[in-house]
Amino acid sequence: MNQKIAVVTGASSGIGRATAIALADSGFAVIAAARRIDRLEELAQSNPAIIARELDVTSDASVAAFYAALNGQKIDVLVNNAGGAFDAAPIASADPEIWRKTYEVNVIGTVRMVKAALTVFAEPAHIVIVTSTAALAAYENGGSYVAAKSAELSLARTLRLELNGKPIRVSEIAPGMVKTQEFSKVRLGGDEDRAAKVYEGVTEPLTAEDIAESIRWTVTLPDHVNIDTLVIRPIAQAANHKVHRTL
Repeated sequence: MNQKIAVVTGASSGIGRATAIALADSGFAVIAAARRIDRLEELAQSNPAIIARELDVTSDASVAAFYAALNGQKIDVLVNNAGGAFDAAPIASADPEIWRKTYEVNVIGTVRMVKAALTVFAEPAHIVIVTSTAALAAYENGGSYVAAKSAELSLARTLRLELNGKPIRVSEIAPGMVKTQEFSKVRLGGDEDRAAKVYEGVTEPLTAEDIAESIRWTVTLPDHVNIDTLVIRPIAQAANHKVHRTL
């Protein structure tokens, strides 16, 4: 009865999946949420501390159904990880629909989840928002993603101000170059060769497990300790545009 409950969105792959595992291994009961329920069920079968729940953060109805399924159960941690990049185009040739999708998934999806969570949080509680170093500095051909992640950074900072005085921590995790199976592939329209070149010559990019460990550490600190923003890069990446490659 004293086990803390963590919700992790975007848990079907990458950072979300690794975070669900890390938190479950740290004693949390984890509700792993994403659209691809088959992957979540496979994950849940491998760890009895993980529960699979279908969720589309871009749908009001899906988010409402997700929280209704809690049946009054309080949650202690909400990890807003669902998101992604969907193009690598200059603004001169940008598709407004891609920008809309990027904002909807990353920003509005997080707003939906946080707004609902504020009605079911235990005390104390913790909101984690996974952004990106893209939130800290713009770069060419990354406009849609930079804009969305910058908005998420502003969301985290606004929440911290608005929730001041309440026992709710708000942390932003900003990863740099993380090599996962899907991120760059999705961003580049499924082009595996182009996706591979993103990491070409980088000896040790970050892994999903690296970011999951940072989230685990952040949420297991004492309740009076808040990590406002944690920027994480591989040693090969000095800045978004400065990456050492052994080519």
